[in-house]
Amino acid sequence: QTRPVTTIDGNSADADIGEKMTLILNVQEHILGLEEGKKRFIAAVTLLSRAFALCVPAAKAIAIREEVAFFQAVKARLVKFKREGGGASDVDVETAIRQIVDRSLVVGEVIDVFAAAGIKKPDVSILSDEFLEEAQGMERKNLALELLKKVLRDQINAGMKKNLVQGKKFSEMLESALRKYQNRMLTAAQVINELIEVAKEIRSDEARTKELNLSDNEVAFYDALAMNQSAVDVLGNETLRDLAKILVQRVRENATLDWTIRRSARAKLRNIVKRLLNEYGYPPDQQKMATDNILKQAESFAGEWSAAA
Repeated sequence: QTRPVTTIDGNSADADIGEKMTLILNVQEHILGLEEGKKRFIAAVTLLSRAFALCVPAAKAIAIREEVAFFQAVKARLVKFKREGGGASDVDVETAIRQIVDRSLVVGEVIDVFAAAGIKKPDVSILSDEFLEEAQGMERKNLALELLKKVLRDQINAGMKKNLVQGKKFSEMLESALRKYQNRMLTAAQVINELIEVAKEIRSDEARTKELNLSDNEVAFYDALAMNQSAVDVLGNETLRDLAKILVQRVRENATLDWTIRRSARAKLRNIVKRLLNEYGYPPDQQKMATDNILKQAESFAGEWSAAA
């Protein structure tokens, strides 16, 4: 049988899953609008759950199990947004919500976080205009903010492996916008607009890769070189593109399986990079930083290159 769900005003109703999720989303929106609301609520429900587990099967504990289940369901949603790498999977968290809120649901049914929030499943790999427009138009602004923040962080973290320089740039843009919101300099609606601009920057960067006519590896090396504006001014984009190509080729040819841990192998690669920078006339005062960035980027490609060898 379907368990009754305790509503905000204390009444119980045999609500369907859509009504239950709407109720959870409304409470979640309220919590996210409070100062450190998410952190405080998660901590409080964690303590409540421990106390409840100690008291079961006492009659007074059984009497409030639906209220406890409701709080746990809200907490599960908040933890889902809080998770950044590691921890339970999306399916695990949604399954937990399903089991807590309605134990009679079909096992195979999984509530999607985006659908439950009232928007279509987005193609987050390209942060489509459709998704951004739907997120911007969400009625629950605090929830929309959490959703965008999670999608962008996941996208940036994935991009970091391919391009450390651009990944760091986008991460700083995201965190700068969030700090303004945390410091009450922006409303939820305003910071959503800023996050949408970050999303568009990420998307335009994918188009830039195609325009440069370079591979992902070559673009990453190019950005490591071009982050120094004086190098761009002195050498120009075409020369930096050529230098990036030859760097990828030479570093890849000389990157042994264990080069990331062997000092001698790292020293050899460092010398190869330095010689090429000198040969192409890269500004001497910026060569150390460029070399460090090239080798850091190469480390992120080590697994890929080893697998292809």
